Amino acid sequence: MSEPALVPIPMEDLVSLCKRRGFIFPASEIYGGINGFWDYGPLGIELKNNIRDAWWNDMVRCPPIGPDGEPLSIVGLDSSIIQNPRVWEASGHVAGFNDPMVDCRESRARYRYDHLYVLQHKTKSELPLFAFLEGDPDYVAKKLKKQGRGAKLEEFDTLALADVDDSLRPRVIGPDAKEPGTLTEPRQFNLMFKTYVGAIQDEDSAAFLRPETAQGIFLNYKNVLDTSRVKIPFGIAQIGKAFRNEVTPRNYIFRSREFEQMEMEWFCAPEDARKWYEFWCNARKEWWKSIGLTEGNLKMRSHDQDELAHYAKEGAGTFDIEYRFPFTAPGYGELEGVAHRGNFDLTQHQTHSKTKLEYFEPETKARFVPHVIEPAAGLSRGVLAILSEAFTPDSDRPSGVYMKFHPRIAPIKAAIFPLVKKDGMPETAQKLYMDLRKKFPTQFDVKQTIGKRYARMDEAGTPFCFAIDDVTMKDQTVTVRHRDTPRVDVPERISLDKVARYVTDHIS
Repeated sequence: MSEPALVPIPMEDLVSLCKRRGFIFPASEIYGGINGFWDYGPLGIELKNNIRDAWWNDMVRCPPIGPDGEPLSIVGLDSSIIQNPRVWEASGHVAGFNDPMVDCRESRARYRYDHLYVLQHKTKSELPLFAFLEGDPDYVAKKLKKQGRGAKLEEFDTLALADVDDSLRPRVIGPDAKEPGTLTEPRQFNLMFKTYVGAIQDEDSAAFLRPETAQGIFLNYKNVLDTSRVKIPFGIAQIGKAFRNEVTPRNYIFRSREFEQMEMEWFCAPEDARKWYEFWCNARKEWWKSIGLTEGNLKMRSHDQDELAHYAKEGAGTFDIEYRFPFTAPGYGELEGVAHRGNFDLTQHQTHSKTKLEYFEPETKARFVPHVIEPAAGLSRGVLAILSEAFTPDSDRPSGVYMKFHPRIAPIKAAIFPLVKKDGMPETAQKLYMDLRKKFPTQFDVKQTIGKRYARMDEAGTPFCFAIDDVTMKDQTVTVRHRDTPRVDVPERISLDKVARYVTDHIS
């Protein structure tokens, strides 16, 4: 039987299915891959596009209803990946977009300093301290078995490497080392990818791949204000790729060097910022639930003061919408952040560009630099959360697992299968397929047994399969197989001419 969604799933099982069924592949795989980069296969790109399109529709084309009962005003944008380098100086990324990094002199591996933890035995001070990366408990257990001299995991305290006393640092064994004392002191590492514009590569032609999509929105705030007949409060939304030269990309597509963001900057009057901050925190969590994530796998977490990004330190704060990923369970990992950025960004760009970015309120005659509330979601992380949520073991099925996608974002909406390749069934199935393919993604398959075809669609997460059988040839009805409840005593049958409406009603 199906296991409940809150049961953590083995990450290796999910990764295996994603490779086997064409959701996600390692980039440059035939050349041995490249760390931190991934390719989306035929099913993966459909899933990602469906999440992207759902976000765009629900944020831009049909925005949420605001606290006053009126639809919000949000417009779209697609800004350049490469901007004038002065943009990143003004935004604080050149000076402050850094991660602390340590190297291992033995293994030559490199780690994020703030992602390293150590195990310290509670009583046996002669034992070394074992360093590990957060979210990697299996690795810790294996390391203890080899080097822990018989000590068990429960005999150790866990603490951040940064909290280890300086006198104990020489006794720390790195995650991939065999000897203690091989980790260097931390140093800052800028995460932006550097490139050059033009034929000559020197500092005058240096530029950066954007580390976030937000700055392109701030740069175009005045353009949108002047051309779109919007007024405060309003939002500008953007979906696009961002690039961060992560020290230790890991956990599949959760932390990669190339990823996609879905960001919206909500411009409002300073006195209304807290109201809108609370509104967007709630609205964004509800949206993730609307496309299939369960309440029990989601959590809201407020950032502590020392966690806040430079742009959010003067505002109301930042809330993370976190998801219980397989590699964080029973804990959570960030899926989306909702930040009150204050007027930091517009003020910075106003100062550095010497362009006025104030808003004039015609009713009160007041001028002010708007405050900004930013719901910023990772599209790549959204794909991973949806995949994790959908992965449902079921020992009664031939495949042993099915993907329980919300019908709205399922890569394939319906599949058409003739029971056998004779008696006019393939031709009838083909005719139905030709009609449905114009309306939504549909698959037509005549090969192998019907059971194997169902199993493939289970792993693809297809909500509905329609079988053309001998009864179809008599009364023009088809069997409906529901992905989530495939075993019923009396299969549902509907008329051939009602199939399109049936699917549309169930996926809308």
